[in-house]
Formats: sequence, structure tokens, C-alpha cells
Amino acid sequence: MRHGKKVNHLSRQASHRKAMLANMACSLIEHKRINTTVAKAKALKQFVEPLVTKSKTDDTHNRRIVFSYLRDKYAVTELFREVAPKVGDRPGGYTRIIKLGNRLGDNAEMAMIELVDFNEIYNAGKKEVKKATTRRGRKKAEPKADATPATETSTEANETNE
Repeated sequence: MRHGKKVNHLSRQASHRKAMLANMACSLIEHKRINTTVAKAKALKQFVEPLVTKSKTDDTHNRRIVFSYLRDKYAVTELFREVAPKVGDRPGGYTRIIKLGNRLGDNAEMAMIELVDFNEIYNAGKKEVKKATTRRGRKKAEPKADATPATETSTEANETNE
């Protein structure tokens, strides 16, 4: 029985699997979306989501942890500079898997995995929620009617005296 063993080995040795997932994660961070098989997309989701969570707090320790997984300093830089600010308020679920159908050559199930906050098509429909107005009325600040003419008349008086 395979109780508690949730790692998909993807028919690869451990070193090959780690290298492949690191390369796919770097590509995902760089391009914001990649096409792959469904099994690899699910494995990549488990691999990359903790790294995005680590990138929310930008300090040296977290950068070194993420670098130990990705082994690409440009991907780490982009993750901490561009991706982390966009997902800063999101509590999780940074990636989305969309099934695309079967591959022509070997009929493998294909999917597109993407970073959620970088898809402008889905985010364009959502408008930013405005702060709700209160039901009680507030007095609007009215400009004093007496102050405005008094200043005008005082300037006119100064001009006539000169």
C-alpha cells in the first residue's frame, strides 16, 4: 500500500525529477505560463507554490532557500521582484491548471499551467471593489460665502487706492 506517499515520481529518478521540476519552475516564473502534461503540471504546482509563498518575505534566508530549489539566480530575482508583489495579498493558490486536450503524437493529456495574477483576461472582468459608503449622511464642507467676496473686495480696494 502507498499510504502517505503523495509524490508523483513521473517515471524518473529523483535527480532527474528534481532537475526537471526546477527547470519547469524557472520557465513558469519567466514566461508566466507554460504548456505541459497534466501529471507534470500537478507535480509542478506542488513544487512551485511553496516557493512563491517563501518569496512573499524578501530576506536573504528565503532567497537562499528558493535558490537551492531553482538553481537559477535570474528566476529567483524575478520571483522576488515581480511575482511576489502581485501575490502579496493572496493567501495561496498562485497557479492555475487548464486542461487543453490530448497531444497529437502520443495522446497524452495536455494542460497549461499559469500564474494566476498575471492573466489579464481573467483579471480584467473583476473591477476593484470600492469601499462601501455609509448609510448615514455626512455634512459636506461648504465654502464660506462671506469669506470669498471679502477677499475680493479687499483686493479691489487695494488696487483703487494705489
